Amino acid sequence: MTPKQHILWEFIRDYSKKNGYAPSFDEMKDFMNLKSKSSIHRLIKELEEQGILSRIPHQTRGLALPEAKEIAANDCAYLPLYGKIAAGLPIEAIANESEKIAVPNDMLGQGDYYALTVEGDSMIGAGIMNGDTVIIKHAKNANNGQIVVALVDEYEVTLKKFHKRGHSIALEPANPAYETRIFTDDRVEVQGILVGLMRHYGEN
Repeated sequence: MTPKQHILWEFIRDYSKKNGYAPSFDEMKDFMNLKSKSSIHRLIKELEEQGILSRIPHQTRGLALPEAKEIAANDCAYLPLYGKIAAGLPIEAIANESEKIAVPNDMLGQGDYYALTVEGDSMIGAGIMNGDTVIIKHAKNANNGQIVVALVDEYEVTLKKFHKRGHSIALEPANPAYETRIFTDDRVEVQGILVGLMRHYGEN
């Protein structure tokens, strides 16, 4: 699943458990901070194609999550949660090896992974909001356009879109309220690439 697909899937799942019925398209649109319901229709179609969401014909709020797709404990990996990362102004990520988070195995591939808690709103245009948990694959290199964990000047850590041209690296937010920051490539170290996102909705 893409980050936006996973956010919507979790919202539908948690809303349905809490209320006994699925959210409306307007509620989904507002939750996802999207301007039109056509984007919600597209995301739902993509989830249907993956077999993790189904429509109930001729029924209002007719969305269902197949029980077979519920995540069992043995279908999860436990990743270290390395504290908070800024999606606004950079802050230092605090490593805490003792804290773990359960992540569905189907979100992971080959390689090493860790999780970070997002603090800030500069990536909301990419569906990443304050308080979300992002799943990061360890990597030292990234392609242009990928969302990365970047270490700047050996102490600032931030989550941004990566763009490299020549010997310059741009760290681009997904919120027009923030400016793109440009550095020489010797000041930026890629520490991982975003591969997934998890969000809690509603009361615990």
